[in-house]
Amino acid sequence: MTPPVRILLGPGPSAVHPRVLRAMSMPVIGHLDPVFIEIMEETMRLLRATFLTRNQLTFPISATGSAGMEACLVNLLEPGDTAIVGVNGVFGGRMADIVERCGATLIKVEAPWGRIIDPADVQRALQQHPGAKLVALVHAETSTGAWQPMEDIGRLVRNAGALLVADTVTSLGGCPVRVDEWLIDACYSGTQKCLSCPPGLSPVTFGPRAIEVLHRRKTKVQSWYLDLTMIERYWGADRVYHHTAPISMIYALLEALRLVEEEGLDARWRRHERNHHALKAGLAALNLPLASQEGHQLWTLNSVRVPDGVDDAGVRQALLNEFSIEIGAGLGPLRGKTWRIGLMGESSTEANVLLVLLALERLLPRFGHQVAAGTGVAAAAAALAN
Repeated sequence: MTPPVRILLGPGPSAVHPRVLRAMSMPVIGHLDPVFIEIMEETMRLLRATFLTRNQLTFPISATGSAGMEACLVNLLEPGDTAIVGVNGVFGGRMADIVERCGATLIKVEAPWGRIIDPADVQRALQQHPGAKLVALVHAETSTGAWQPMEDIGRLVRNAGALLVADTVTSLGGCPVRVDEWLIDACYSGTQKCLSCPPGLSPVTFGPRAIEVLHRRKTKVQSWYLDLTMIERYWGADRVYHHTAPISMIYALLEALRLVEEEGLDARWRRHERNHHALKAGLAALNLPLASQEGHQLWTLNSVRVPDGVDDAGVRQALLNEFSIEIGAGLGPLRGKTWRIGLMGESSTEANVLLVLLALERLLPRFGHQVAAGTGVAAAAAALAN
């Protein structure tokens, strides 16, 4: 088995640091071994530091980010509850689907793909549905590159007596995520984006208000595997067996979180911000604007408009075949209309910014989009020099 070496600049996974790969090769021990319990404790400590929370119930779900989404919703919702969900892309739509599968009443607050959910619309929905149990929003919409402001929404939701659930799959470790400060009650992420760990785990954190709701449930959680009333006893002091934890993946996550701690959250955020702005400048010089709302564009995921008449898939295939660069296609109504260029974690480097721009400069004229050689790279280099 010889997978090719790729430059991962798509919507995930991102590049993985050699230290993380080495951690995965360490000897496997039992999931109740005293040494592994120490590893669990250190992983939880570092996850709290990364989420910027004091929540005790902060740990990785043994599955990908979509399982984190499902865990947050199925544990907090029961049949007959009302949930308000912001839908402005694929992952808001996925949350809405799960809400209905829980037997809850779904109230959608919608915005065009690429734009944020207006906090005033959330407030209006809360006023119209005063018994709503929770509000769920995507902080970083991977399908569009839209960056949802959360600072004011937490207070609105808290004042209404509801819970706030946030999807930070594409923001945790790359953009500011402040769980406690923003009054987020339940939050989930993924390991394969800005944490630069292989896919397979979903960090989650549940605050006291969410845990209180969980413990007051009148019905069993619909998912046995994701039932936190049992899982919290494994990750908590009791260490009661629930399932066999993915030992090697947790090794990997621990090492990835150590890298985050060593770099420092502020420095890591600034790195992602700087590289995003350099890429944006270079793309603008190539007449390739971003498709997401100005002022609310993710540093980690850049949704780029495909020029009229350009073969979306052809460019992506040429990038892969000739430069070994992976970028992502658009989804839903943006399919064929956008490229998604990720600058996440280990993939967010100056070298990758300049390389993808150089590759696009070389390829785009072949596909009918004329650009002046060197202009994109020069614009990005100028931005990086400031």
